[in-house]
Amino acid sequence: MTHITVNGIPLEVENGTTLLEAAQFLGFPIPTLCHMEGLSPYGACRLCVVEVGEGARAKLVSSCTYVAEEGQKVRTSSARVVRARKMVIELLLATCPQSKQIQDLASAHDVRQQRFRQEHEDCILCGRCVRMCEEQMVAKAIGFAGRGESRRIGTPFDRRSEVCRTCGGCMYVCPACELRCTYTEPDKAICGGCANLAPPCIEKEKFDDLMCYMKPCVACEIPRS
Repeated sequence: MTHITVNGIPLEVENGTTLLEAAQFLGFPIPTLCHMEGLSPYGACRLCVVEVGEGARAKLVSSCTYVAEEGQKVRTSSARVVRARKMVIELLLATCPQSKQIQDLASAHDVRQQRFRQEHEDCILCGRCVRMCEEQMVAKAIGFAGRGESRRIGTPFDRRSEVCRTCGGCMYVCPACELRCTYTEPDKAICGGCANLAPPCIEKEKFDDLMCYMKPCVACEIPRS
């Protein structure tokens, strides 16, 4: 067994448990995008970052792939973590602004602007479709090709795959292929239609180590997404 502390709460977990699993066991919500139940952890989107360690040696890690270590101190909603998650959401919005799932994440995490060059509905390379095809459909009909800016998803040698059963599983799990948000201005990155714009909550700025993580908000009882 491994002993860790999550947001000040001591916890004993089985060896090999990820920080995401540990936090979820205690009820601390951590947003995820590339992570999906039933698929292997991938750690591509970095949305699930948490802060590990103390002082100057504290670091941000992806909780879905980081295995708990003895004596670890973890914070799931520190000011540093919240800033990092908002930055990741802005980057996701720049890549695929009309994805309802990404728009909901922006609303839930109080993201009100997007400062990066707009790509207009590009693949976010979360890898859900690749893992779904390989691990659940047992087909391996699609995969990653290229590196860096040239990285993309396609079929082997860019030819029609003979093992693809056109099951649609890849599109079913894809955040970029899901139902679009319904705003009418393509260049407006953030819809905000689902946002609770003025929640009567405590002032978040007064906290550093742990921001508000309640969902729905216990002050107004209105869901944040």
